[in-house]
Amino acid sequence: MNKNTPLNPGMHPDLKIEVAIIGAGTSGLYTAYRLVTDKKYTADQVQIFDMNNKLGGRLESVVMPGMNFWGELGGMRYLTSQEIVTTLIEGYPLSEADPDKRIPVLKDKMTPVPFPMGDPTKLLMYLRKERFKQDAWDVAQKEGKKLETRYYLNDDDDGFSSDQLFNKIIYDVLMADPWVAKKYADKIIKGNSVYDYSFKLTSKDWDDIKPKLVYNFPNSPYDQRKVNDLGFWNLIKDQISQEGYEFVANAGGYYSNTINWNSAEAFPYMVGDFSAGTIYKTIEEGYDSIAYAVANSYMEHDGACIWSENKLLTFTKEHALKNTHKYQLTFLNLKTNTTWNVYANKLILAMPRKSLELLDQNNFFFDINENSVINKNIRSVIMEPAFKILMGFQYPWWKELKIDSGHSITDLPMRQCYYFGTDPETNNSMLLGSYGDMETETFWKALTDDKLLFEVKPAKSASLKELHQLDDVQATQLMVDELMNQLRELHGPDITIPDPYVTYFKDWTDEPFGAGYHAWKAGYSVENVMPYMRKPVADEQIHIIGEAYSDQQGWVEGAFCEAEKMLQEHFGMHRPIWLSPDYYLGW
Repeated sequence: MNKNTPLNPGMHPDLKIEVAIIGAGTSGLYTAYRLVTDKKYTADQVQIFDMNNKLGGRLESVVMPGMNFWGELGGMRYLTSQEIVTTLIEGYPLSEADPDKRIPVLKDKMTPVPFPMGDPTKLLMYLRKERFKQDAWDVAQKEGKKLETRYYLNDDDDGFSSDQLFNKIIYDVLMADPWVAKKYADKIIKGNSVYDYSFKLTSKDWDDIKPKLVYNFPNSPYDQRKVNDLGFWNLIKDQISQEGYEFVANAGGYYSNTINWNSAEAFPYMVGDFSAGTIYKTIEEGYDSIAYAVANSYMEHDGACIWSENKLLTFTKEHALKNTHKYQLTFLNLKTNTTWNVYANKLILAMPRKSLELLDQNNFFFDINENSVINKNIRSVIMEPAFKILMGFQYPWWKELKIDSGHSITDLPMRQCYYFGTDPETNNSMLLGSYGDMETETFWKALTDDKLLFEVKPAKSASLKELHQLDDVQATQLMVDELMNQLRELHGPDITIPDPYVTYFKDWTDEPFGAGYHAWKAGYSVENVMPYMRKPVADEQIHIIGEAYSDQQGWVEGAFCEAEKMLQEHFGMHRPIWLSPDYYLGW
């Protein structure tokens, strides 16, 4: 797997091309790869520009000194139901008769491996200063008991785990709408146990339900409102009380799931990722390999170029070449602090919300007086902060608790930690402390701004010289001290947790990203906004794609689906032969 993809931090003033792609994240890279490999354009006519000096946008895999495996600072896994990402990584089946024999799509070989979610009989849940194993609810239910927690839940919600309670809420709201209950009764199933609900709805079924679903509870202030117009917090509180909301928000592990985002969009997200029996996988060579493999397949072609460290400032029509090129793009070359122009006929903004807002908002495209709709729709998503900190330890201390993988969950500001793995040669081990989503952002932000950085310590196969090369990505000492306190509280007094020897800190709220992931706001008609963003102005060849405005927010697949739909709708391209004809790409 080659991650030494050549990037060009230089300039080519007055470069004339057909398609300018802004953003070398997965949607931008995929678009260039498809346009060129399908021979829609030659590679010299499709160029990619990015202000960073690396590929992959919000994917970033790193190897820490003293360990020979990859850790993830950004996106870190995929679902086998996500067909584009799965096929690009694993290839597509030679035939239905022989599904294990697969034909590669990309030249670079990636090694798909399971992304283990760990053993719930060992993993911890620490809520309101009470420690449980994650299977404690199941254990109690099997014995016919209700697990007592420090949450004062309604009588008929008592004893449910957070996942079960999400399922119950969603089941009750769906079945309270007579139209849904009639049309989808065979796919929305209440099992034999009071805790048992299952949903066999496909993403196409959900797209049928989401715009029409009505909240049908006569004693509620929200009665007869469209679920699409309700915030998820509002709906959860109405269903199971504010205390119930606190429980599912805390025990679910991510505040981002229970913020006041669009309830209709939240439903399919919360009841499992679109199909039963889906499994998580990742890539042994690091999850950002998917970005490099797609980039390398584009770069194979003569004239292909990824212009790194070049920031788009604005684009205009007045100064474009009237007869040949429609748009003039002005870039700032960050290495030389020099501006230069590129001329193009088509412009693809493969960028999240914050990056779009950093562009010149007074140009013809964004000017609120000329086009208020695009301004409104750019703001149709909530920017969700994400801080991630990888920590290297000299041994896997969590093995004392018989934990080997997966994540523990708490209502402490750290929220959760993932046990990432151990180097068999050195015993050095990696843990991801993942937090800073929504409510806890200000807690950690105050600590990240401190001046004193964590002091690295030598470890087996990790010399001080090597470790000091990571000085600029260390977390602050204050943040590490606070996190270690919380790790010790979460794991309890029976285990001694040593200090780390190295950290690696990433704040995705930093520009140009502005967020780790995105969520639709309540009240927006997502079925209209998604296709709108792919071509916001009818007579302009300008397109917006990426994870932010997709129906699989937070997933690479969302970025790929938006790019693929844009290529089919606005570039006249056919579905690739490796993508099954019945795979649903969404609105």
